[in-house]
Amino acid sequence: MAQTFKQIQKQIEQLQKQAEALRNTEVKGVIERIKVAIAHYGLTAAHLGLESRASTSKRTRATGSKGANARAAFADGDGNAWSGRGPRPRWLRDALASGRSLAEFRAGVSAASAAPAQAVGATKPAKPARKLKRAPSKVTYRDDAGHSWTGRGPKPGWLKAELDAGKSLQDFLR
Repeated sequence: MAQTFKQIQKQIEQLQKQAEALRNTEVKGVIERIKVAIAHYGLTAAHLGLESRASTSKRTRATGSKGANARAAFADGDGNAWSGRGPRPRWLRDALASGRSLAEFRAGVSAASAAPAQAVGATKPAKPARKLKRAPSKVTYRDDAGHSWTGRGPKPGWLKAELDAGKSLQDFLR
């Protein structure tokens, strides 16, 4: 028997309600898993890219034209950050006054593994020394086919083959 337009509309409404109920159930499960992951990894709104524009623009104005040089050295996980320059912000002063240590707020360090705080403005660790360039080799071994070897590193295949054939290194010194 053919259905009327109204009957089909009712079925659509019922199916939409069922779909919405299923979606809500699935969303609750997803949200629970996300909350567990956030708690496990200690993620913040900034990590997830959910920081509001107002707090971002406030921070940009506060750092002025320093921009890339004024990275957040201290943060509280609630979106408050301080580069370590200038006077300490109120949120940090209040936290320190309540007995917390500066090391707890150091960016990239969890509160449980916070190391003893270094003085703000302390010198940075020295960069590793650059690798010095070698002086050019004083000898070069060459064959008639255009192969060459400086005497540094392992012997190349062409030279090994020639040495196995009875020649000496002196034969290739040019």
